Amino acid sequence: MTDWTLFESNARVWCAEMEAATGREGAGLDAVPDTVLAGLAGLGFDAVWLMGAWQPSARSRAIALSHEGLRGEYDRALPGWQPGDVLGSPYAVSAYEPAEVLGGGEGLARFRRRLADHGLGLVLDFVPNHTAVDHPWVRERPSLYVAADDAARRSQAQNVFQAGSDGPWIAHGRDPYFDGWTDTAQIDYRSAAARQAVTEALLSVAGLCDGVRCDMAMLALADVFDRTWAGFPPPSDPATGEFWPHAVAEVRAAHPGFRFLAEAYWGLGPRLAELGFDAVYDKDLYDALRGQDAGRASRLVGDDASRLATGVRFLENHDEARAASAFARGHQAAAVAALTLPGVRLLHMGQLEGARVKLPVQLGRRQPEPVDEGARALYGALLPVLDRQALRRGGWARLWAETAWEGDSGAANLLAWVWRSDGDVVLAVSNPSPHRSAGRVRLAGFGFGRSVSPAPPRPIASLPVCAYARALEP
Repeated sequence: MTDWTLFESNARVWCAEMEAATGREGAGLDAVPDTVLAGLAGLGFDAVWLMGAWQPSARSRAIALSHEGLRGEYDRALPGWQPGDVLGSPYAVSAYEPAEVLGGGEGLARFRRRLADHGLGLVLDFVPNHTAVDHPWVRERPSLYVAADDAARRSQAQNVFQAGSDGPWIAHGRDPYFDGWTDTAQIDYRSAAARQAVTEALLSVAGLCDGVRCDMAMLALADVFDRTWAGFPPPSDPATGEFWPHAVAEVRAAHPGFRFLAEAYWGLGPRLAELGFDAVYDKDLYDALRGQDAGRASRLVGDDASRLATGVRFLENHDEARAASAFARGHQAAAVAALTLPGVRLLHMGQLEGARVKLPVQLGRRQPEPVDEGARALYGALLPVLDRQALRRGGWARLWAETAWEGDSGAANLLAWVWRSDGDVVLAVSNPSPHRSAGRVRLAGFGFGRSVSPAPPRPIASLPVCAYARALEP
């Protein structure tokens, strides 16, 4: 999986647009033509992540409709939106059942088979930290959740809710830096029964797809969880150790080759990789590239290919601003730097066309946008490079740019590396800084017979930021 190129689709929006385009109202995933799937495969994608594939929560939708902050986001993203456009958060899961609007379980199974016919895998979301407040467990198995005693109810009233008119008080799902998500209920990872229930849910999901993207996966780490919920009473059936190694092992025993991606922040990605994840979000590199901090980006990349191979690299996803807006300056350089490294390469629906409007995940419709021809040209040139033999099956090595001439320090802004396979060499050079820069890259020993140096400094936007060539005789 560490060489996958992954396409993230907003499943509910994608299907609605495909239904409209094909005239197949209500067809769900069946409305996605085989020509579209063949096109994704032809661009070099290896799998499709259907973000938002699960049956939506009625309670989450009601909260999303009334939430003033969210209504402001809807106004900005979709002027003139209607209540029917609000579907609720796909991360408040009321049941791991494929959404009826997508065709239900049978529709998802057909879609997975069609993907496989084109050599594409299927990735679905798994939300380990919490469920929707109207998940059956809240009513039938409330002991699986973090309980709120009188002290917690007084000190964190905004983060708790009562399950029914006379039911127990339960905490909303949250991370330690923000108040809770009011459409969610927090699973208690200190409980052995809760861990087993989550593992069983994960096993059921694994039977429907080829991999999962685990939402906020670091929140289930034992020390993170204990710090977050220290003020709440512990469960009666304490669990020990970490949750993830056991869960990952159980799934892989039942589904060999199943793949795990982790959404992870706060520098905790490497820990999750050690605990069994194939690949984890590289948010640090994203932040460095967005900030045009070439020095930090260089340090984060380093020269360890095996460490880099566990990263998920992206310029946008459903949580981040659109790349065409966030990287309005330096889009080319950031794309080359992020997407030519070892690891999983993640591209988001609309990114290849240069979409600029970030859509709240609660909405099921987006406004049309004109195609950005610059973005189309960028990805039209870059995606074939990502599909070359050198990046697919070759070895990666970091190159270090040297000063182009005495007294010039611009080489420190250049990121460079080479991929090499039998008969194929790909050289990637990027300047993610906002400054004009030049440097010399030595290629002897990598299939090139001489060093390659750039022309005198010009604005980086006018310099090629990615180059590739077949191997040359030394």
